[in-house]
Amino acid sequence: MSDDESYISRDPYSLEAKLINKSQRELEDGTEKDPLTKLRLLCLTRGARGIVGLGRVFRIMDDDGSKTLNVEEFSDGIKECGLNELTEEEIEGLFSSFDEDGSGTIDMTEFLLKLRPPLPQCRLDIIDQAFMKMDKNEDNFITVDDLKNVYSVREHPKYQSGEKTEQELLTEFLNSFEGNRGNNDGTITKEEFVNYYAAISASIDNNMYFDLMMRRAFAL
Repeated sequence: MSDDESYISRDPYSLEAKLINKSQRELEDGTEKDPLTKLRLLCLTRGARGIVGLGRVFRIMDDDGSKTLNVEEFSDGIKECGLNELTEEEIEGLFSSFDEDGSGTIDMTEFLLKLRPPLPQCRLDIIDQAFMKMDKNEDNFITVDDLKNVYSVREHPKYQSGEKTEQELLTEFLNSFEGNRGNNDGTITKEEFVNYYAAISASIDNNMYFDLMMRRAFAL
């Protein structure tokens, strides 16, 4: 393992830049993309929280709590996240591909599941282990109190330099899941946690390397 790889395995924050660059290259490689792949790459060019942020916008638009979206809400959510590179025709075609029964609505959770990068079962298992270790009261939410003594920031450059405290970095970690359009409520759902690390996973080719990164970050 090179020095750079060793640093990244200790510091998952560095993986965001790699993810953004890799997604941008794929987006601009000149090959034709289907609308779902194009939307996924557009989200990933915004970092690991791109898909999580889109999910939060969708949930805000789901006023009745049905976890479904009509085509207007779907289109507005994509535009609200600044993903304007998709044409209206592509958005409507993508919506129709998920509206298999012709009801005029799509299942939000199912769509986000298909949107996130594919995850091998071994990677999904280690992500689940990390979440379960932090979710002390098993309510499917993570807070700063859950993170303490579980998620390690001691190798973060800003902690080592004294620029930020453990509390500040833990809060920053939680808020990073929400992006610019989040409410910074200091909580992460399991769905958001998995979607975040599914995006990080897309920047790592080797399963053992991903496993090592997760185990070091969460002291598994």
